[in-house]
Amino acid sequence: QVQLVESGGGLVQPGGSLRLSCAASGMVFSIYTMAWYRQAPGKQRELVATITSGGNTNYADSVKGRFTISRDNAKNTVHLQMNSLKPEDTAVYYCNADIRTVSGAYQNYWGQGTQVTVSS
Repeated sequence: QVQLVESGGGLVQPGGSLRLSCAASGMVFSIYTMAWYRQAPGKQRELVATITSGGNTNYADSVKGRFTISRDNAKNTVHLQMNSLKPEDTAVYYCNADIRTVSGAYQNYWGQGTQVTVSS
């Protein structure tokens, strides 16, 4: 089995920063695209940022210039540095990854989510 475990969420004031992390563990053979999604109350889950195994990144327009996605392939981790946070960034943030397991199976995995609240 494969697990994605997020950490780093919390409460922050507007204009503040948070760094989310997600670690993949278990029967991981290789990890392809990794991503962060978020879901605010009453809204659909939306894509925040993606990063390929080669380091190519893509961002939602709403976070461009404020958020930075990065990964450490040796540690099977992905991070999301969030700066200049706004109340509208409040959401549960989910890690997502395309993973090939040691058995050869290729599957998309989700983490359990971590709450980010931006409020004064």
